[in-house]
Amino acid sequence: MRNQRTAHRFRVSIAMALALLFALGSFWLLEVMNRSGEELQADQRLNEPDQIIERFSLVRMTKEGKPSYIISGDRLTHRPVDDSSEIEKPVVRSLSGETPPMDIRAKSARIDDDNSRVVLSGDVQIDRAASATSQEFRLRTPELTIFPDEDRMETNKPVQFRLGNATATANGMRANNATSQLQLSGRGTMVLPPKAR
Repeated sequence: MRNQRTAHRFRVSIAMALALLFALGSFWLLEVMNRSGEELQADQRLNEPDQIIERFSLVRMTKEGKPSYIISGDRLTHRPVDDSSEIEKPVVRSLSGETPPMDIRAKSARIDDDNSRVVLSGDVQIDRAASATSQEFRLRTPELTIFPDEDRMETNKPVQFRLGNATATANGMRANNATSQLQLSGRGTMVLPPKAR
């Protein structure tokens, strides 16, 4: 009888120890899952916008205190995790003393790299009116990267442009407005009007 009680106590002790281990294991697993969930939510919160501005306009000044370019749009969303901004329906107006203003429009834009790079996408259009020193300029492309501080732009997407009466198409382009250089890449066409006599 005494052996039966000892055996019964031994079995109950083992069952209680296993139940205790199971409870501790469940608690540990629950804590691990909660921590993972909290870290995931923290990462998501980091990527949440800290500023949303509707119908905005931003003026970037030169070192001399003169307006360099104006960026405006329907909505600006700033994300602190990478200090980038997304713009809906952006309009960029480049202001240069020597040439007429250049207007750039697109469906969306992303500004990053400390505001030194603007990536425009979706039906990008550039227009500059003619003046006494420069011809009318028009450009169309699906995507364009602009480096405003360096006054240059580039794309590796198909591009169509017109300068005065000359037209051209290409599969890519690099342009430097400061040096008036334009480099086309890939296959394309160019139509030049006859020289005036």
